[in-house]
Amino acid sequence: MTAWSTSPLRRFARREWGPLYWTVRDTLAAKGWRAVPMSIGAVLLTTVFQIVQNQSWGFQPVQNLGSVKAVDPFWLALIRTPLSLFVPALDLPVWGALLQMLLVFGIAEICIGWWRTLLIGYVATLAGTTYARIGLSLSPEHPFGLPLTDRVVNDTGPSAAVVGLAVFVCWRYRAYVTGGLVIAAMIIEVAVKNNLAGKEHLAAIAAVMVVCLVRATWGARRRVPPGRRPPPPPSPTLPAPGGPQAVP
Repeated sequence: MTAWSTSPLRRFARREWGPLYWTVRDTLAAKGWRAVPMSIGAVLLTTVFQIVQNQSWGFQPVQNLGSVKAVDPFWLALIRTPLSLFVPALDLPVWGALLQMLLVFGIAEICIGWWRTLLIGYVATLAGTTYARIGLSLSPEHPFGLPLTDRVVNDTGPSAAVVGLAVFVCWRYRAYVTGGLVIAAMIIEVAVKNNLAGKEHLAAIAAVMVVCLVRATWGARRRVPPGRRPPPPPSPTLPAPGGPQAVP
């Protein structure tokens, strides 16, 4: 047995990433790319939106379908939010969004299923969209306030969903140190570059942490201590073949 196999670093790695790694590895080994159809579809849809919105004829239709701004009515933002997740931000390289979606969405799809991945992603995205309106209602000097210029910022892309999914999967697989590092990185992002996107990432994290708390509380209430479980019902006594009937 080598020193590495018994080192504290290896024990930490197995405890922190082991269950997550084995789940992803075994699923991909068994199914290959068929394990992540939703994630592949999301990458393809984002690619299509990127190509179309860079055409002279396609920019406005994409904006009408998936562009979200704080100045828009909230009902319109709610309608556009599902597709806004797949519309790449205009000021960021599209390859970054595609890589994030393939990696984080793919891991989440394997670990928690495709519909939970979409649900958590939309919760995180909607939390950011909602925060933008709350932040604008506060003074720009407020720690959570936003300047009025953010009213017209094009608020699209998968980044809030990616951050929210990363935190949820880390919680679900007890990779608490990794989840803490994701949260710390987002806090540093806001400290270094205090903009709408960074604060929306924190709003997404807050919303997902509420989901984790609700799930944990609900799961704890459903679990019954072994000592308090009711005994199993007695099995009925069957009569022997040809013998007398058992008395109940």
